[in-house]
Amino acid sequence: MARFLHPLVRGTTYTRWLHLWVPMLFVSVWMFIDMSKPWVPAVLLIPLGLIPAVRRGERVQARFMLAPGERGGEDPAFSMTPSVGWRDRWRTVLWLEARLLLGWVTCGLTVWLPVIAVDLGRAATGYRPADDPVVALLDPHWSCALLVPLPLLALYGAVVGLGELVTGLARRLLGPSPAERLAALEERTEQLLERNRIARELHDSIGHALTVAVVQAGAARAAGDPAFTERALGAIEDTGRAALEDLERVLGVLREAERPVSSRPTLTESDRLLESARSSGAKVDAEVAGPLETVPGPVSREGYRILQESLTNVLRHAGSVPVRVRIEVRDGALGLEVRNPLPADIPGPGRGSGLRGIRERAALLGGRARTGPDEGDWQVHVELPVR
Repeated sequence: MARFLHPLVRGTTYTRWLHLWVPMLFVSVWMFIDMSKPWVPAVLLIPLGLIPAVRRGERVQARFMLAPGERGGEDPAFSMTPSVGWRDRWRTVLWLEARLLLGWVTCGLTVWLPVIAVDLGRAATGYRPADDPVVALLDPHWSCALLVPLPLLALYGAVVGLGELVTGLARRLLGPSPAERLAALEERTEQLLERNRIARELHDSIGHALTVAVVQAGAARAAGDPAFTERALGAIEDTGRAALEDLERVLGVLREAERPVSSRPTLTESDRLLESARSSGAKVDAEVAGPLETVPGPVSREGYRILQESLTNVLRHAGSVPVRVRIEVRDGALGLEVRNPLPADIPGPGRGSGLRGIRERAALLGGRARTGPDEGDWQVHVELPVR
């Protein structure tokens, strides 16, 4: 019983009922003008539905009255866009005509069924209503009181059923077209790619800073040398300051959707990464060949992050070991290679979000990346097109 009566306490039931009544306002205005032609409103809806902005208005009504949802009427079935083609326009016309028809039915049942219930109650007291063709068929008797709930139950079923029907029709006729579905899918894909990029940025920049800080702090504590400790604290401070700058840039992208990414570091600033790794104890031998300043911004920025993640992995998994870094721009491609002696615990080629992020960055730019053991070393080898 509770489940049966649950629609009575739902606000959606009454907003849908009100939505069904709205077309009758338009009809009632016309009836004051010319009651002899009730079909004119249906004809006037045809050119009205062909106006692109009308579809947007109907979608707004449907979202907030038929499917309010749990967050202020956000139903993905009803976007806030106008008609984009003739197919959408004719679907809007069909929707307006169906809405008008359901409005007529709702108006009739909402008025007629309560009147029947009242007349049945009066018939139970001995009154015979002459203007009610249904109750007039019954003899006035107290037993008519037993029939009073029937039209009320029918009214309840009509309100709930017509509400579900008009909502289903709205999703069918006002729902997204194939072009809109494709646009929404592309937008969702762009959002996921952006979130993935931001996650990689945070992982690379903050992960690198924390790794350097941990290595420096551990080395300073083990050394017991005040001068070395002073240098380690300076390196931790510099790395932390750079990480804060990177974090501010990433948070700026989150706060401002149109903020440019040109302020992100590029490979021309790779000396900062190399010095950070050296100050953490790694013996870095770097070789740079070719004009780095000619590398396009997106490629140079992603190359910087790849180099940063590669050096972070060396410090995290191998510690203070010799590292060979080679950055080369030649034949329309950027080559980046980082090699270090294999640690005792060799990570597999597919483990870790860092290695996966390196491969993803390379793939998004049309390049390729190889990570894993190679001739007794651990190797990260990346090739990115620069044209």
